[in-house]
Amino acid sequence: MPISSSSRILVFDSGIGGLGVVQALRSLAPSLTIDYLADTALFPYGEQPDDLLRERIAKLICQACEHLKPSLVIIACNTASTLALPILREKLTLPIVGCVPPVRWAGRVSNSRTIGLLATSATARRPYLKQLHEDFAADCKLIVHGSRHLANMAERAFRGEQVAPDEVQHELACLFEQPNGHDIDTVGLGCTHYTFLLPYFQRLGPAGIMWLDPAPAVAQQALRRLEDTAESPPLSDLPLPSDRFFLTAAPAEGQDLASHIAWLGFTNGWQIFS
Repeated sequence: MPISSSSRILVFDSGIGGLGVVQALRSLAPSLTIDYLADTALFPYGEQPDDLLRERIAKLICQACEHLKPSLVIIACNTASTLALPILREKLTLPIVGCVPPVRWAGRVSNSRTIGLLATSATARRPYLKQLHEDFAADCKLIVHGSRHLANMAERAFRGEQVAPDEVQHELACLFEQPNGHDIDTVGLGCTHYTFLLPYFQRLGPAGIMWLDPAPAVAQQALRRLEDTAESPPLSDLPLPSDRFFLTAAPAEGQDLASHIAWLGFTNGWQIFS
């Protein structure tokens, strides 16, 4: 079934990381209407307590669904997905697509059977990651670097700022210089923010590494789910609201952000979600 012209997707993240998924959606389904919600008031999530995040994420997304009426929700954040997906699937009836570290994918494609993961400190310490490894890549050695800095660097890269190569190289060294790190042939991006650092990783990392960005796969899964549940066009002749970009706190560089999200279809700038 083709995607209905009335379909709209809500993409949620703590910051701009989910815009990598938006970018993939735009290339696969240019006519799709997308709302974006970034919980900038609590960014970065890695520094927040799990219980606080679990309650807040569930409340925010339920409120957003009531207000924005999406056909499907993408939780484009590993931390939010691992914490809140079970609660949201109990509370909401619409399809919800999460995002988890690409450990299974890395296990499928690695030749050396030593795989790396760049993640946030929060993702790195969660039992969910260990379970992913045991369930889907138990025959591989998994080496993880949980960074406190890469997400902020990715936000800067998205805004067009130059990230110092030595900053990126330091983070990569924290992965590849661990015991057996020289055996890594595949690295998964365990945070959607890192999409915007991928050119740096490819240029500054060891030669021959396969870098796995899950954003396109998440977009493809969302579109498959949307096709399965596509709604009929509304009877009303009233035009649907255009793509909207929401933040939970105003950024210091608001005008700069507006110019950088326009190319992704958010031409009306950003607004505060309340």
